[in-house]
Amino acid sequence: MSKSQLQRAQELARPSREEMLVRAPSVQYFWDNNRALFEGAWAEWEQTNQEQLSKLGEAIIAPKLREAVAAAWQDPSKESAVYDLWEEVSPGVYQCQFFDPEGLVALREYLEKVADAQIPLRPPYGIVLNRHGAMLDPRSEGYLAAPGFQRFYREIMDQYMRPIARLLFPEVTGFDTQTFGFSIQYQAGVDTSLRLHTDASAATLNINMNKPGEEFTGSEVDFYDPMTGNVNRLTFEPGMAMLHKGNIAHAAQPITSGERSNMVLWLYGDRGRIPQHSQLHSAFETSSESGLGAAAKQRWTLPESNYDGHAPF
Repeated sequence: MSKSQLQRAQELARPSREEMLVRAPSVQYFWDNNRALFEGAWAEWEQTNQEQLSKLGEAIIAPKLREAVAAAWQDPSKESAVYDLWEEVSPGVYQCQFFDPEGLVALREYLEKVADAQIPLRPPYGIVLNRHGAMLDPRSEGYLAAPGFQRFYREIMDQYMRPIARLLFPEVTGFDTQTFGFSIQYQAGVDTSLRLHTDASAATLNINMNKPGEEFTGSEVDFYDPMTGNVNRLTFEPGMAMLHKGNIAHAAQPITSGERSNMVLWLYGDRGRIPQHSQLHSAFETSSESGLGAAAKQRWTLPESNYDGHAPF
C-alpha cells in the first residue's frame, strides 16, 4: 500500500537550522519541490484534528472588538466604536484586547497539535528568535497550509487588520493589498533580544498568544519616538495586540523567564510598496471633518488586487 501524503511529509529529511539561516540553495529547493506534498499533508492532518479545528474562528476574538467590527462592516458609519477600543500607548502605536484570553487556550492547543504533526514548517528567516516560529501566509514556502487555519488567518487579515489599520493610519490605504504573517516564541535562555529595527510593512499587528497564567518576565517591546528621542517600553498581556506603522522603530528586550508567544502580521502594497513620507495622525479625526462618508465606506472593503506572491523574507 502506498504511503499517504502525510506519512511521506513526516518522513522527509529536513534541512538543518544552520542551512535554513544561511538560505542554502538546497533549502529553497526543498521547500519549492515539496510544496504540493506539504499542502496535501496538512489537509490530511486536518481531517484527524476536527475537534481542535472547530474551535478556531471568531469566538477567539475579544467580544467587544468582534461586535464593534461586525457592526462597522454592516454600517461603516459605526466605525467609531472600533476606533474607541484602541489606545495610543506611544506615538503611532495603538493597543487593544484582540484575542479573548479564554479563547487563546483553544488557539494554543491547536498550535501545539501543529507542532506535534511532524510536517516540516519553515521558521522565519532573518530573525534569530525563530526556533518555534512558523510562516502563516501562502506566499511563504513551508507555510502552515492547514485549510482551516488559513480560513482563520484570512479572516483576521481581511475582516480585522486591514480596515482597522486604515482607520488608525489613513495613509496605508492602497498600500495594504498584500499580506504576510508568522508566529514566534521567545524563550528565556534561548532567545535573548531583537535589536532596534523597522518593518518592511505599511502596518504591523503584533498579537500576544500567551494563555492566562502563562507568565514571563522581560521581553518588553521598546518603541522609539522620533519626535522626542524617547523610548517607550511596553509589555504584552494575554491576547493584547499592538498595531503600528512599519516605519516605527522598535526592539524586543531580553526575556528573563518563561516564554512569550506572538503572532506577527503585516500589510503592504503590490510588489512590496509602502508609504514613504506621511505624518502620524488619526484617521477617525481626519474623516470626521468630512462626516466619515466615502472614507469610511472605503475602509470596510476588500482590495481588488490579486495576491502577487512576493514574500518579504
